[in-house]
Amino acid sequence: MLPAVDTDEQWDEVVPDDEALRPGVEHLCARLGFADVRAVRYPDGSEPVYALGDRHVLKLFPRLWVQDALTEVRVLEYLQGRLPIPVPELLESGECENGWRYVLMSQLPGEGLAKAWPRLPEADRDRIVTEVGEALSVLHSLDPAPLTDVLGPEDWGAALAGRRARAVERQRERGLPAEWLEQIPGFLDSVTLTTDRPRSLLHTEVMRQHLIVDPGSRRLTGLIDFEPAMIGDRAYDFVGIGLYVSCGDPRLLGRIMKAYGQEFDPRELLAHTLLHVYSNLPRYLRDLPEPPEPTLDSLAETWFGTGRA
Repeated sequence: MLPAVDTDEQWDEVVPDDEALRPGVEHLCARLGFADVRAVRYPDGSEPVYALGDRHVLKLFPRLWVQDALTEVRVLEYLQGRLPIPVPELLESGECENGWRYVLMSQLPGEGLAKAWPRLPEADRDRIVTEVGEALSVLHSLDPAPLTDVLGPEDWGAALAGRRARAVERQRERGLPAEWLEQIPGFLDSVTLTTDRPRSLLHTEVMRQHLIVDPGSRRLTGLIDFEPAMIGDRAYDFVGIGLYVSCGDPRLLGRIMKAYGQEFDPRELLAHTLLHVYSNLPRYLRDLPEPPEPTLDSLAETWFGTGRA
């Protein structure tokens, strides 16, 4: 009953249309034992995700993104009990019609940190970002070898080289003005990305939208959304941290890195930003603090500096 989604065009048409998905979702819920529970769709996220009451979450992946479903399942299984903050418990996963896959998981208590953030006192914000840094340090210390059969890329350096070759065109497609575009090749040529660090399990999108906080205790209650996970260099995970957790605040980023136990060169982090799978520099320029000078070096310090230099 779920409609076929085998192309990007079908994805754009079908996935946002809850009416088109609703019959298939209700059929799947009945099959899973939730016939009497109304599936309430979360408004955010790229995949269709539904709350089933206050204890369960159902996440759906079309055939186009089957690999994402397999990644989410394996990473959730692997991480149970391994991080200082909870991740959802995997309860069941499987296939349904037209190549769709589902993941049924526990629902973490609380609300998204992005929603809670404006209400949080500074002391709670500081404690939360410290907990984020500590959790990320533990994540990166785990042995990723058990996940190499499902997580890529197989060759991290080659993957970055491929993105580097398209870096200018990618940002041009997103509407980056020419005065920024012309700086990208020289900037990337000038940054030496570290190659001798051990490869780590990466979340790749650690951001306020993927962190859960209890509104009463104001404590972190979870980290969600592991379908974009990869194995690669740990600095790559600080792209999301700088853009979507500290959001260009050097004091907060400094706290995170202190809790993490390592600092990273701002220019290295901006280079990873330009090479990130979902890189969108025009969006970041709209949402984050403006650099004092219209240069990538100035941008690197503004978004990824800690003010300690």
